[in-house]
Amino acid sequence: MRLRNARITGEPVDVVVEGGVIASITPAGGSFANDDAVRDNAADDDAAHGDVDHGDVDLDGRWLTPGLWDNHVHFTQWTLSSRRVDISGAGSAREAAAMVASAIARAGDITTRAPFIAVGFRDGLWPDAPNLADLDLAVGSRPVVLVSADIHAVWLNSAALDLYGYRGHPTGLLREDVAFDIARRIDEVPTDVVDVWVRDAAARAAARGIVGIVDYEMTWNVDNWVRRVAAGTTSLRVDLSVYTEHLDRAIALGLRTGAPFAAADTDLLTFGGFKVITDGSLNTRTAYCVDEYPGLAGHDHPHGLLTVPQHDLVPLMRRAAAAGIAPSVHAIGDRANALALDAFETLGIGGRIEHAQLLSDGDISRFARLGVTASVQPEHALDDRDVAEKYWPGRTGRAFALRSLLDAGAQLALGSDAPVAPLDPWVTMAAAVGRTRDDREPWHPEQAISLDEAMRASSRTTVAPGQRADLVVTEVDPRGASASDLRTMPVAATLLGGRFTHTDLR
Repeated sequence: MRLRNARITGEPVDVVVEGGVIASITPAGGSFANDDAVRDNAADDDAAHGDVDHGDVDLDGRWLTPGLWDNHVHFTQWTLSSRRVDISGAGSAREAAAMVASAIARAGDITTRAPFIAVGFRDGLWPDAPNLADLDLAVGSRPVVLVSADIHAVWLNSAALDLYGYRGHPTGLLREDVAFDIARRIDEVPTDVVDVWVRDAAARAAARGIVGIVDYEMTWNVDNWVRRVAAGTTSLRVDLSVYTEHLDRAIALGLRTGAPFAAADTDLLTFGGFKVITDGSLNTRTAYCVDEYPGLAGHDHPHGLLTVPQHDLVPLMRRAAAAGIAPSVHAIGDRANALALDAFETLGIGGRIEHAQLLSDGDISRFARLGVTASVQPEHALDDRDVAEKYWPGRTGRAFALRSLLDAGAQLALGSDAPVAPLDPWVTMAAAVGRTRDDREPWHPEQAISLDEAMRASSRTTVAPGQRADLVVTEVDPRGASASDLRTMPVAATLLGGRFTHTDLR
């Protein structure tokens, strides 16, 4: 296939793709010595696969950039959340309960005993706390589960507490491991239904220029993706990871980081690593921090919650690393990040820290020195800026410290943590570049990075001969777009290994 009249940096070029790889890039309009070979290869590929796009495609001066990755996704949860009632706009517990009551009334069947699920509440700045009285009064006897935006808390009414075995809980607000258990249970949708929804969500991701995701779904997700790809969900590359409860199973199967799945006849599925969650989140006030949270003095966990202590974390990471499985450690608070870095240093291995939201000044340089990638979700900075100012006062200059991490030589990987933030790398990059999304002044603009840096942290290839033809075609030059315009970047086409997974070329 030849992509004609594409722009990479300036003058138009022609890009030839062979076997899913960029074969050549030459000035537009020139002749090609290998035209016959391109045609022969195209015919062979058509005969073998039947679904590969070939021939000349005129990009008419559009811009060609590397295909984009979202380096932290909970894809099934994203798929389901996009079909649930969004209550992220609620400014209080009472308002959230009223929004749910209205949604149930609109749904019509108020007598059903099926759980009603809403998502997206953020109670960190609410004047009232989630409570049973407000929710029971608003929604009656139907089981209701409200999932927080950060997925680290769920708020249940009395009927739902009974249904899921937590009768007698005083507030209905459940956090961390209990909340994760409820989230898994409400996500138990029939396979044939959720697979169709996943295929649709994958197509929508491709329409935003995404060629790959790192999926941290909190279940054994290997069989799901093997089945989905075999059934035709082929618009994304997927790196799959496992959690502690499935680590032994992954080791027994011989899964190793970076290796494709032998059971799947595709190069789209690769094993990622071992994910371990060591603390909570900021909005739930369970991120494990050096300083106490204002107003939580005397509470059980005034510094947040360390969910996996060091004496458990190091052996878990050692067992994974010995089997060739790279650890990815969830750490949000500055104390949790310090302990995660200590564990990597103790073991003498690299890996990833997921989130790395609040860092002590002395720990920033350790990422590069230890070979630990900082996997950060920039849009969280804009969601959390106000709650961070309240609960991390005087420390927000070292929150989402992208500039400091890059200047210290750290490897950066950007993602969304969808459904916590939208599965859209342009939104992610806009947050990293602009540090705002509205008329407010940028939040700590000294931690902003350039678009080129954000794009490198959101891709795995470049537009160059020999590189895999995972590509995005945009209507305008991203490098000339404002941070605001990046959020709505018009994507004209996406290619995965030289195959169109999305096209809106006119």
